[in-house]
Amino acid sequence: MTTDRLRASLLLTVTLATLVHLIVGNPLAQGLGIAALGVYLLTLRGQLSGMSKGLLWVAAGATLIAIGYAQEPDRLLFEAAGRFAFFATFVVALGMLRLPAYRSRLVRRCGQSMLLQPPGRRYPILSLGSALFGIILNIGVLNLFAAMIEKSNTLGAAQGRVWVQRARRRRMMLALLRGFSLAPLISPMGIGVAVVLSSMPEVAWRELAPYALGAAVLIFLIGWLADQLAGPHPLAVDSRRAPSLLPLGRFALLLAGIVTLVFCLAWWLKVRLPIAALLGAPLGAFVWLAWQRRRLGGLGLVAAGRSLHRQLPWLLAPTRNEIVVLGAAGYLGHLCVGLVDTATLVTALTVLDTLGAWNAVLAMLLVMVLAQIGINPIVTVTLLAGILPTLAIEGLAPPLIGASLMVGWALALMSSPMTASMLILSRFTGVPSTRIGYRWNGAFLCMSIPLLASWFLLARFGS
Repeated sequence: MTTDRLRASLLLTVTLATLVHLIVGNPLAQGLGIAALGVYLLTLRGQLSGMSKGLLWVAAGATLIAIGYAQEPDRLLFEAAGRFAFFATFVVALGMLRLPAYRSRLVRRCGQSMLLQPPGRRYPILSLGSALFGIILNIGVLNLFAAMIEKSNTLGAAQGRVWVQRARRRRMMLALLRGFSLAPLISPMGIGVAVVLSSMPEVAWRELAPYALGAAVLIFLIGWLADQLAGPHPLAVDSRRAPSLLPLGRFALLLAGIVTLVFCLAWWLKVRLPIAALLGAPLGAFVWLAWQRRRLGGLGLVAAGRSLHRQLPWLLAPTRNEIVVLGAAGYLGHLCVGLVDTATLVTALTVLDTLGAWNAVLAMLLVMVLAQIGINPIVTVTLLAGILPTLAIEGLAPPLIGASLMVGWALALMSSPMTASMLILSRFTGVPSTRIGYRWNGAFLCMSIPLLASWFLLARFGS
């Protein structure tokens, strides 16, 4: 057995054991998943990025503090390790959708159709398209679309004008980045929703959605306006007819089917939405894969199973850093919440009572600002989602808190030079991530933050 095959088997064990625990509440299954996760982490020695290693060291330090100061360290550490396993399961489950997506001709046609639109329509279509694809491909959409942008944005396509080529690259990359950053807000299967709903069990997706979706629409419109104002707007010389957007419509229907499956599973099994997403994503991926292989007989089911077994190590191998970063951040967040003395904290933060709904704005800004110095949003969101509802601040409803944290997360993805999304775009463009986040996106952020703050302050009247 190869190392990648062993790691894939361990991750499948983590996934299945965690799902059994989440659905039937079996602590033995959770223990099995945690044990398999521990072995998986041991196999990653020498394979992790600096950020992943740093988070693991910080998690180890927090573990020692918990052992020394927590009232029930065994229970707290077991629950925190369960959170690590949950996020590892989340990455694996949603990652399975990438296999049929990467092999799909529909996906390739969608990408080509979006990139070849006229300049006036390119930003909204590329931004919305990357948000939709981000729901399924997650950060893989950046690699896929950035490569397609670089391939299509040739000097010949710009009629030999270098400044036009550079302007197109900047505008298309920003549309891609901003659209991808909207995925956590609009997707009920996103990691942002999973973190908030698992940290705030009293909140349901239907309560969170109006605030989050309203903010997403606002961010999209501000981004479109910023793109139009930034320009430039060279006269189009190419008279070719714009390609049809029908492939994008078909992809939207496919995505709607997967999301509907997730909601049906949540209703049928009477489980929370993040758990239903962990079941619906692999099931949707398998059905999509079988449809692609339906001509091989047996409705494509046997061929899909063989393909999944053969390619699973290849599919999961690149996710090791994503698993460690998300899992360790969730582990740290749970430990920190468990170590905080809530009674003392409520007394110390009584000043926040006078701020009311302004606390939602402060929470949004805190997530974004801390991301600039390398603190992963999942840590900040987990902490604030665990602490703020306990303060019972008047005018600060839990759904408003959750939505503000998700918006702060989206802004962090668009601005922090230390996020994976920014580093990927920097690699493709050759432009420093600080320039992309602060120079290219600076005007957009300056426009967005006051308007989003106003949105949350007005939204409190509907809570």
